[in-house]
This record gives sequence, C-alpha cells and structure tokens, in this order.
Amino acid sequence: MVKILCKNTGTAKEFQEGTSLLEVLPHFEIKSPYPIISAKVNNVSQGLKYRAFNSKTVEFLDYTSSSGKRVYCRSLCFLLAKAAADAFPGSRIYIEHSISNGYYCNFHKSDDSPFTESDVAAIRAQMKSLVSRNIPFHRLEAPVEEAVRIFREQHSIDKVKLLETIGQPYTDYYMLDGMADYYYGRLVPSTGYLNVWGLEPYHNGMLLRVPDRDNPSMLAPFVDQPKTYDMFAENLRWNIIMRLNTVGDLNHAIQDGMGSELIQVSEALQEKKIVQIAEEIERRYNSGNPLRLVLITGPSSSGKTTFCKRLSVQLKACGLRPLSVSTDDYFVNRVETPKLPDGSYDFDNFDTVDHDALQEDLVKLLRGETVQVPEYNFVTGIREYKGKKLSLKPGSILLVEGIHALNPRLTDRIPESGKYRIFISTLTNIALDNHNWVPTSDNRLLRRIVRDYNKGAFTASQTISQWPNVRRAEETWIYPYQECADVMFNSAYLVEFAVLRNHAEPILSSIPKNCPEYSEAHRLLKFIHYFVPVPDKEIPATSLLREFVGGSSFGI
Repeated sequence: MVKILCKNTGTAKEFQEGTSLLEVLPHFEIKSPYPIISAKVNNVSQGLKYRAFNSKTVEFLDYTSSSGKRVYCRSLCFLLAKAAADAFPGSRIYIEHSISNGYYCNFHKSDDSPFTESDVAAIRAQMKSLVSRNIPFHRLEAPVEEAVRIFREQHSIDKVKLLETIGQPYTDYYMLDGMADYYYGRLVPSTGYLNVWGLEPYHNGMLLRVPDRDNPSMLAPFVDQPKTYDMFAENLRWNIIMRLNTVGDLNHAIQDGMGSELIQVSEALQEKKIVQIAEEIERRYNSGNPLRLVLITGPSSSGKTTFCKRLSVQLKACGLRPLSVSTDDYFVNRVETPKLPDGSYDFDNFDTVDHDALQEDLVKLLRGETVQVPEYNFVTGIREYKGKKLSLKPGSILLVEGIHALNPRLTDRIPESGKYRIFISTLTNIALDNHNWVPTSDNRLLRRIVRDYNKGAFTASQTISQWPNVRRAEETWIYPYQECADVMFNSAYLVEFAVLRNHAEPILSSIPKNCPEYSEAHRLLKFIHYFVPVPDKEIPATSLLREFVGGSSFGI
C-alpha cells in the first residue's frame, strides 16, 4: 500500500501500489469549479495517468494554475496537429508563438495550394470529431534512437534534430490515434478534456484560441496585435535566412563550431535595429514638427536599461544629445505607495509614480526651462532632491524610461506629434520544434533568476515565488499599451538559452525538492537542457545579455 497526501484537502488515504492519479482523484472531495486536468507530485508536474509506487504528496490542478494551463495548451496543440494531419495528409503545421490570447499557427499543404478559410473549417471540424471520440493520449518511453527512427519515418525532421542533440539515452513521446508527437511536458489523459478552444483564420495562417486563465469555461478575449505579429514575422524571416528554424537546427550549428558566428550575428541584428530606431528619431527631430520626447517601456528583465544606453550611443552618433529620465525617480514616498489586497506594497501600480510631478517637469523641460529632478532613495523610500538639474539645449532629446512610459495618462499634456514610443521585450525568436514554442516569459524569468542571484538581491526561490505577481502586474500595466508603440524592439538573443544554461543550471539545481518553487525550477532545468551550452566569453561587454550574466561595460 502507498499513502497519498492530498494538498488540496489536507487529507491522506492509502491505495494499492501502482494506482494512477486518475483513479485516486475521486477518493478526495476536492472542491474546484473547474475540471482537474493535471497534478504536482512531490512538487513535480505530472499527468493524471501517473502511477504511484511509493507514498507521495499530490496537489491536483485545474486550468487556473500555470502548470495546469501549460498541460491543457500542450494537449490542444497535439489535437490541432493530429486534426491537420487527418484533414490534409502530408501537410505541415507550425505552432510558432503566442499572440492575441492564443497561438499563431502556420500551415503548409502538401500541394502548396493557398490556405483558405474553408481549410480552417475542415481542421476545426476534425478537431471537434477527435474531442467527441475522447481518444486517450498515450505516453511512451523509448531509447532516443528508437524515437528518432519513429519521427524520421513520420518525416518529423524537426523532432529528429532536437532529439539527436539533447544528449539523453532515453526519451518519452506521445501517441494519439496512431500519430506520434513530442512535447516537453505532460498532457491531459484524453481528447475529451479539451472542450474549450477556438480556431480562426489569422493573417496568413490561423489562431488557436485557448481558455481564459481566470474563467476556463470561456475563451480568452481576442486582442488584435498587428505590430506584435509583424515583429514575430520579422524574426521568422531572419531565422529562415539563417536556416535556424528550431532548437535542433541551432544545436547542430553550435556543435558544428558556429557558436561564435551566431553570437556575432545576434549582436549585429540588434545593433542594426537600434541604428534604425536612432535614425528614425533623428529624422523626426529634424522634421517640421520636431520630436523631443522618446518614451521607452517593456516588461521585467526585457533589457530596458542596456537598450537605453545603446540607443543613447547611437543618438550621439547621429549628432543628438540624449538626456535620460527614469520614472522610478518619481516614485511616491513609500508610505504613500498603493497596496495590494494582502497589505503589501503594489510597486507596479500606476499611482506608485507621482505622474503629475513627472509630467509637470517634462512639460517645463520641453518649454526650454531648467528643472531640478529628483532621485529616489530606495533604502529610505523617499524621493530626494539633491540639486540635480536638467535642461534641453539645442540638439537635446529627452528619453523617459519606465514600466508606465507608454501609459497615455503619463504624458497626456504633451502633443502626440512630439512623442516617439518604444516597446522592448523578449519576443523569443526560436522554437523547440514545429509544435513546441518557447514562452517569452520563460526567457525573462531565466534572465531575472540569474541577475537576481548574481547581484545577491534574491535567491532563485524568491525570484520564482515573486514571478506570478510580476506577470499579473505586466498584464495590467504594460501589455495593454504595447500596440501603441511606434516601434517594437526584440531583445531576445538567438543563442540566449544556450548561454544562460551555464549560468542558470547551478542556480536552479540549488533549490531543495521540498521547496514549493522546486516545481518551476525542475521545469526550467528540463527546458534549458534542450540547448547545447555556449560559453559567454565572446559576448561583447555592450551586449544586452551582459545586463543579466554580468560584465556589462555600462556598469549595470
């Protein structure tokens, strides 16, 4: 007999060895408004078909948990891939990235004919049929050589390349009604669990829509993001030119000795974009309606600080004199900071910034006046004035950086024609394979874990535990304004995960297995092991990546 302690109810029961979580679940009276779709077993994500041969602590999860959502969305992607293969034999589907509260998918038919709305309808109908049949997802384990053979016979060369480079003797894969596929996490037990989804034409492909995180019985609301789509499309074009469509391609290139060249190309692409932005600012500065204010924002760990430094260098090369202001220096005194429902300070709230004082100073600066600007003392929690003064001279341009910089309320007294808005984020530009995208938030979380640890600010456990609050604040205060940007800058680095692996692996491995954050650390460790490591010795001191791994020449 084995004892299962259910964290949801705080009760324990005994079961026969080898009993699955699916069989265990009915014995615990778990009160959840939504279906249970996965679980954490001893702080590791598992599917409901997991069998317990020893005593375990189990937390059952629904879609409202991050882990549960990932399990559901992975399963939905397999459902889509299977439906597309059934409806159009010999076709290829590419699940490329998250956008508009869904996942953008590219589709190529075997005869190369145009993709139409009727094709989307045919795939949608096949998905519904598969759900109604409640077909089980089967997880199988095999030597890597056998899995490679299976995927090669299926012409899934993207998965062949990935599995050939992971350096593991065994791997698992999934089967659905005769089709093999690979996913780097667990799936739901069967297709009947996948009752909420949508499939619609979107740009040149289709959008796989997923349930709302807070109310999984409904679809997440559609949010059109044309500028974000264009940025992803630009990255994809570069990947095609480099012939690096997936991590398998990247790993093979690194193993072939191309690591240094890929670093150089990554730096060149980012510098090219920064130069283009600087030249556009110069053009507008010298226009009949001159630009004087540049607003820069992005989510946590997107590289805003280094981007501002590098943009300033390029603006100087264009003959301009950039002056920088951080919205952080206009924080209200800590005692006046808005609070969250639990009584803790809400440092991401718009009212954490004294936007009236900031905008008044910006207006005065743009009128040609000299302004005394504050410096925020993060130790005392007080905004201090120490005599630092700014004024815009001929050729000067003002850069304002902060998480609320694109919020219209921050600069609503300043004419729109005088502003240039920049949104910076890690719009991750490579996928594990054709059906496994890389979440952009994982990119930033790994950056933050490494930076916080190296600076002694937070342990990995603390950074991981704070991340859900960081993400919620971004959804509220940053992402609603990203499509207002005049330009988007992708700070993701082509070989970033290969470099971060060397730094993140020992940090993540230090988290104890009995720690609640171990589940996320375990997932991230498994993820970065897909990348062949690359040393950071050839990354320039001016690189955006140096802001996180250390060694920046900007003193960050």
